[in-house]
Formats: sequence, C-alpha cells, structure tokens
Amino acid sequence: MTSTTIELYESLNEFAKQREGEWDQILDTRRDELKQMAGYIRDSISKSGSVQLTFICTHNSRRSHLTQIWAKAAADRMGLTGVQTFSGGTETTAMNSRIASALKRCGFQITQEKEDATNPVYAVRYSDDADPLLCFSKVFHEAPNPKSDFAAVMTCSSADEACPIVPGCDLRLPIQYEDPKVSDGTDVESATYDERNRQIAREMLYAISLV
Repeated sequence: MTSTTIELYESLNEFAKQREGEWDQILDTRRDELKQMAGYIRDSISKSGSVQLTFICTHNSRRSHLTQIWAKAAADRMGLTGVQTFSGGTETTAMNSRIASALKRCGFQITQEKEDATNPVYAVRYSDDADPLLCFSKVFHEAPNPKSDFAAVMTCSSADEACPIVPGCDLRLPIQYEDPKVSDGTDVESATYDERNRQIAREMLYAISLV
C-alpha cells in the first residue's frame, strides 16, 4: 500500500498520541467491529487503491461527522492513502455547532464556509498539507457521497433501525456511539462532547492502525 504521512497540527497530533495510549480502554466487542472496518479498508485498497467510507447517523449532525473527520485524519496521519470519508443521515438537519467547538478544543481548525442559518458548511482542517473536509448535513445518498462501492458505518441505533438496507454499499457495519445530545443545555455539555470526541478519535485511530 502507498504510504504518504501527513503531519497533523501540533496540538492535534499530541491529542492523537494521547488517544493511542488509551487503546486498552476499547472493549473486545468493539475491537471486533473496528477490525471488520479495517479489513474492508485493507481489502478495498489492495484491490483498487482506494476506499470509500460513509458514516451514517439519523440527523447527520454529531456522531457521523466526528467519525468521518477522525477516520480521515487518522488515515492521513498514518500514511494510508486512498481513504475517502463521507457522512450522511436518514434526514437533513445541520452539523451541530457543539461538534465544531469540541473539534476546535482538541486542535482542529474550523471555519464556516457558507453562511446558512439552517445548514452551514464547515471547512475542517487538520493539517496544512491536506485539503479541508467540507462538512454539512445531508441524506446519506446525496452528493458528494458515493452511491456504490462503499462501506456504510451506522453510528447510531436509530439510523441502524431506519436503514436495514443501504443501497449500493458493499458492507453495512454498525459501530454505534451514545449521542452527546443528551447533555445539551446542562453543566456537563462540553465535558460530554469532549468525551465522545475522545472515544471516537481513540477508536478510529485504532481501526486505521490495523489496516
């Protein structure tokens, strides 16, 4: 496999190192799911030189964006080329501003590219040597998401139940996370979003390390 390592921003790279030191926190059942994702990535890159991953949650507002962003940043950091990540929902809402804030706190650079009160477009940067990810809410089959030859990673139980079949995908894999939305408006809001960000970073880094 081709290897071209991309250097993350310094504070973000340090955050990633800390998460790699926490791999012992990943449960065995979760490791099995992450190994399936890693196997799909490895097989796809071996066959065609690239792989497409679409992370899906109900509203495409929180968990699906975190997994999309961390899977791509992890792949680039580890020199795994050809990895393309996307996110979508079973309905369109907006990427929640609390996700942008949590990502900023750990070292990502984020700007709002499109002034849209209902569904803003965020440019998420993790390195000066990589193109930013343009993140906004969309249904999982809408552009720019792939319509074939991709893995559909279901990041919440609601989307998993609503989409028993995802048209065009080669693999449908549930890797579910608790919604940080439960803390919205409480004293632990930021802490909850930061913990979910740490968990997803930890697990996406682990999965990519297995490829």
